[in-house]
Amino acid sequence: MKVLYAVQATGNGHISRAQVLVPILKKFAHVDVLVSGTSADLTLEFPVKYKYKGLSFVFGKKGGVNLFKTLRRLDFWQFYKDVIKVDLNNYDLIINDFEPVSAWAGLIRKKHVFALSHQYSLLSDHIPRPVKKAFISRLILKYYAPAKKGYGFHFNNYDKMIFKPIIKTEFLSQPKEELNHYVVYLPAFSDKKIISVLRYVPKTNWVIFSKNAEITYMYRNFKVFPLNKKTFNEKLVTAKGIICGAGFETPAEALYLNKKLLVVPMKNQYEQQCNAEALSEIGVPVIYDFDAPCIEKIKSWVRTKNRIAIDYTQNTDEVVKKVLRECEDSIGFKRKTESVVSP
Repeated sequence: MKVLYAVQATGNGHISRAQVLVPILKKFAHVDVLVSGTSADLTLEFPVKYKYKGLSFVFGKKGGVNLFKTLRRLDFWQFYKDVIKVDLNNYDLIINDFEPVSAWAGLIRKKHVFALSHQYSLLSDHIPRPVKKAFISRLILKYYAPAKKGYGFHFNNYDKMIFKPIIKTEFLSQPKEELNHYVVYLPAFSDKKIISVLRYVPKTNWVIFSKNAEITYMYRNFKVFPLNKKTFNEKLVTAKGIICGAGFETPAEALYLNKKLLVVPMKNQYEQQCNAEALSEIGVPVIYDFDAPCIEKIKSWVRTKNRIAIDYTQNTDEVVKKVLRECEDSIGFKRKTESVVSP
C-alpha cells in the first residue's frame, strides 16, 4: 500500500504526533510525507516530500489567535493552486492530520482521505464542549480538512473512534524525577505579559519557553528560554508542574508524566475551549484570563500537592495496525501477498 501522510504544521502537536506515527507506518506501508503550514516551532526528523504554505493561524501576544494577521496572511489563490498541483495519483490512501491541501485535493479527485487527528475527535457528539454553540467554529473543524472517515485522539475514549493520546517516545523511557521548578509554555502571550502576572507568585522558580526570545536570559526568579525541543522535554520531565495552553499534546504529556497541570485556553480558538472543558472534567484547573484576577488561583495551584492519576499507556503499533485495517476495509484494498497488517 502506498500512503501519503499529510500533517498540519500550524501547531507543534501535529508535528510531535507525526514523529511517532510515521516511523511506525513505514513498517507496514510505503509512506511519503506532505506538510503545510508555517507556525510550528518543531521540525520533522525524517524526509518530507511535499511542502506547501497551506492555511495557517497566527498567534498574538495577548492570549489568542491574531485574527487580523491571520486573515492578512491567508492566500486562497495560492491554496487553490496547491490543491490543483499536488499529485495524488500514486497513492492508495491519504492519512490526514488536519492538513487542508491534501484533504481538499483528495475530495476533488475522489481519493480516499482518512483523518487521524485530535481535531477529528472534536466532531463527535460525545466529547465535552463549551455551552456556547460556536456554529462557525464547528463548521471550520469539519471543512478545514474534510474527511469522510477517520479516528481521533482525545484525553479519554469518549467515542469508539477516539484513541487516547500518543505519547512521544522520549517520554516513555524517562524516569519521572522532580526538581524545584515550574514550566510555562504560553505561546499566545509575550514574555513581558507572563512575567507581569507570575511575579506575584513569590518563592517559585519559573522556567518560561518563549516564541519571542532569541537568547536565554534570567530575570529575578524567571529563566526564559527560546523554544527548543530537547531543552523543553528535559525541563518538563523534571518540573513540579506546567502552565500551558489548552492544546492537546503538551497537556497529555504532562498528565502522562504525572505533573501538576494548569491550562490557559487561547481566545478565539474553539479547539482549545473544548480541550479546556475535557481537562476541567478530569480535575485540571483552567484559567480563562491570564491577568491579575487569576493570581490567587495560580498561588493555590502551586501550593497543592494533588496530582491527577491517568493512564495513557497504549501500544502505538496496535493503534497504527487498527487504523490501517480500517483503511484497507474502507477502500477495498487487497494485498497481493499476505497482509503485514494482520489482526
